[in-house]
Amino acid sequence: MSSNPHSREKILHALYEAAELEHNLMCTYLYAAFSLRAGEDEGLSAHEAAAVARWRRCLFSIAVDEMAHLTMVWNITAALGGSPRFGRGNFPLDPGMLPARVIVKLAPFNEAVLQHFIYLERPEHSEEPDGEGFVADFMFTRSSDKIRLTPMGLDYDTVGVFYAKLGESLEALANEIGEDAAFCGDTALQIAPSDVGLDLPKPVQCLKTALAAFTAIVLQGEGAPVEIKDSHFQKFIAIRTEYAALKAANPAFEPAWPAAVNPVQRTPMRAGRVRIEDEEAVATVDLANAAYGLMLRLMAYAYVIPRPLPEKTLAIDIALGLMRAMTYLAERAARLPAGPASPGCNAGMSFIALRDAAALQPGAAARRFFIERLDELAAAATELAANADKRVIAASRQLTDLAKRAAHGFEIVATTIPTQTVPVPASLPTVVSETPPTRTVVGNIETVAGKDLTVIYEAKKCIHARFCVTQAPKTFLANVPGSWIFPDAMDTEALITALAQCPSGALQYRRNDGGAEEPAPPVNLIAVREAGPYAVRADIHLDGEPIGYRATLCRCGASKNKPFCDSSHHDIEFTATGEPPTTTQADMLSVRDGILAIDPEIDGPLQLRGNLEITSGTGRVVARLTQTRLCRCGASNNKPFCDGSHARVGFKSD
Repeated sequence: MSSNPHSREKILHALYEAAELEHNLMCTYLYAAFSLRAGEDEGLSAHEAAAVARWRRCLFSIAVDEMAHLTMVWNITAALGGSPRFGRGNFPLDPGMLPARVIVKLAPFNEAVLQHFIYLERPEHSEEPDGEGFVADFMFTRSSDKIRLTPMGLDYDTVGVFYAKLGESLEALANEIGEDAAFCGDTALQIAPSDVGLDLPKPVQCLKTALAAFTAIVLQGEGAPVEIKDSHFQKFIAIRTEYAALKAANPAFEPAWPAAVNPVQRTPMRAGRVRIEDEEAVATVDLANAAYGLMLRLMAYAYVIPRPLPEKTLAIDIALGLMRAMTYLAERAARLPAGPASPGCNAGMSFIALRDAAALQPGAAARRFFIERLDELAAAATELAANADKRVIAASRQLTDLAKRAAHGFEIVATTIPTQTVPVPASLPTVVSETPPTRTVVGNIETVAGKDLTVIYEAKKCIHARFCVTQAPKTFLANVPGSWIFPDAMDTEALITALAQCPSGALQYRRNDGGAEEPAPPVNLIAVREAGPYAVRADIHLDGEPIGYRATLCRCGASKNKPFCDSSHHDIEFTATGEPPTTTQADMLSVRDGILAIDPEIDGPLQLRGNLEITSGTGRVVARLTQTRLCRCGASNNKPFCDGSHARVGFKSD
């Protein structure tokens, strides 16, 4: 029987293995990073603590690269018309899932594990040995010299060789049936760099872009030539050198907690696994695994939602937030005892794989599932946080915030919002118009009812831009005690024009004469102020709540009224240009208005979703996009966009 050795089915089968491989490597690198000690409080000297902190950052960076590689593999799979593979086997993998020389298991950071990482990332013809304890129990082959219809696993010594074989098969398929026929998948279903915030190639739509993705994976990570300085192989070599020096200086140096090798949450069915028995450890690992499983479901869901629907980026954003929560919990697990049956051994996150992580059917049912599941996780985290551990508390805050963001985020994306005039949010105080003006103060909100207009002033939002006292000096009296707002002192339409110039939204109004209320802006805009805040004009939904059409949001990180600006940028002498360069994402949007959802991430950036134009302070276009993250810690090297510096500088949003 003859069969095509490079059929689409066989290539998809190999891509599913590539996805599992990248996924598994990501998990093992993360597990080692979770086990590393942190600082002098955990038994390290100051010098050792600094080195271990660098190793942890390096491992996380490499794990992020593996996530990017995984996304590239998913994109190629989707480009070929396949459904990307999100599942994987549980640790340690059964023989045959990968070639005999590719051993994957969860283990804490130590010299043998580090050597194993070097071996996995080694270039072709490298003589680096595998780490002790990572040799296969027996050697086996998976491929056959006979060409069959049924796809079979490939044998390869290095990951670089595997991707070279995959590239050859793709090229053969494209040459045989043509590129258009080979790459027939919908590119809008793939994940683009703007969707996920990772440094990825553009979506795969032809042989050139697919081969470029394979090349990027190899050059950055597994199988990179020896001379590639910043490859994963070279990074692990550098850690090994530093590790050896620290060990020579202090033979008792132990950089990691004794986390379990291949931990499980139930009685092991085979040897080589550690059962977690400690109740707190069980609950912590359980929650971490649940967050991980939901993250996979959300990533799968993102691949069935076409760009530019905002539901795609919403699913990805929540998935990345779950990764952050999972990290806190996994680090905590590595510091808890496994249980009485395993003395001297700590627990560890087991990365339990869902039986099926395929995408849920898009629509209302999937949104309900995600909201319900996030509520479950947030409730469990709140209960677990009662032990007052700082990592669990941080995870609880993150999960609670994600549950809230998902609830209002999925509500927004599921609703078609009309672009015509929308009433001012009902959350503002309602005041019956009276003449002469009646002044009412509730908290920091002052309302003054005139004959035609009720003016509402929210002091905490005010940045004292002085448009009110300069454009409507008869209505707004500066520096006077008591009443200072007199709505009837000038023409109603002129006053409305002046009120609309208030950049912070501290001043709003309601009409008492039956006239049209303030309309939503026809174009959603954010202006980047020189050494100052973001000036927003849009139908703003902050944390899911409509707050009006104008706001000034802090970008220096110092405001005591976050996320709003309180002029603290002057106090700290914040310096940041109001003229950032125009990005490559500046093409005109087909729709320019609608809801702009702004979700301040806990201890992180402003997540924005909706049609948006970002401009410089002088009005020049910086970017036009439908989702982005804007820096609000003041430390990004890519202002106004977030580059992750909030984690480096320890930014706190509370």
